[in-house]
Parts: sequence; structure tokens; C-alpha cells
Amino acid sequence: MTCKILLADYDQRWPELFRREADRIKAALGSRALSIEHIGSTSVPGVAAKPVIDILLVVANSADEGAYAPALEEAGYKLTIREPEWHQHRMLQGAACDINLHVFSSGCEEIGRVILFRDWLREHAEDRDLYAYKKSELARQEWENVQNYADAKTAVVAQILERALQARA
Repeated sequence: MTCKILLADYDQRWPELFRREADRIKAALGSRALSIEHIGSTSVPGVAAKPVIDILLVVANSADEGAYAPALEEAGYKLTIREPEWHQHRMLQGAACDINLHVFSSGCEEIGRVILFRDWLREHAEDRDLYAYKKSELARQEWENVQNYADAKTAVVAQILERALQARA
């Protein structure tokens, strides 16, 4: 069984969907939400994306699910992924619209990486176009699952991140 990746043209409503969800998260967690960021392709104007809003939530300790997950579940999110081996990553999905809420601990290096990537794409048209082209090329293929599609983007993401890191240094 295979799946197709369906990309949608950039939607001007995506930032508003993020803001609405960020407000829901803040209301549920209060000061336990140390940072909430719109990440992923829907956060980069002009880039086609799977119409799923990716949100980065920073908490004190993502492994301590009891400190945040019950409040988020009460707000309509469902814990779907636990990856203790990868930065203690947790992911919840939203019910109101397609949301992937990625939870990391304060100080995790992955936080800086995803924000740097987002900001670099927002500011550098050549790399934004390269990334958009690669995503489109890969989306035309059949995939065993969505993660395989995401993994196939790794090389171009690493290439772009390397430029961003060199420029920052």
C-alpha cells in the first residue's frame, strides 16, 4: 500500500490558523508554554505544503507529559507520537483542523534548527525555491508512508541548513 503526498498552494489563512491554535495552547497551558512557534512549510509564505499546520511548543521537560499533555488533551489535542530517543520529542494532533503540535524541552538543539530553517527560507528566495522544487518533485512519487517522504527531503534540508549556519557564523 502506498500513499500520495498532496501539496496545496500557499494559503494566506495558514498564519491565522496558527495564531488561533497558539491562543488555544496558551489558554490551556499558561506559563508552561515557554514558546510557541509556527514552523514547517505552512510558515513560509509562497511555499506549497501539505495543508497541516506544524507548531513547535517548548515546555520545561517534554518527557514529563503529565505537566502539559492532560491540559492539551482537554483542549482537544491527542498525543500520537512519543520519540524519547529523538530529543524527547512528543507530537499531538489537533481536532479543530490539521495540526501537528511538536513538543520539545527548553534548551533542545532541534528548536534552534527548525527556527533557523524557517527563517532562512523566509529570507532567501533561492533556497526557498530549491526547497519548494524538491518537495514538489518528491510529492509526485508514491510513498509507503508520509515519513518516507519527509526523510527524502533530508539531503536538501541539510544543504540549506549548512548555508544558513555558515552565514550565521
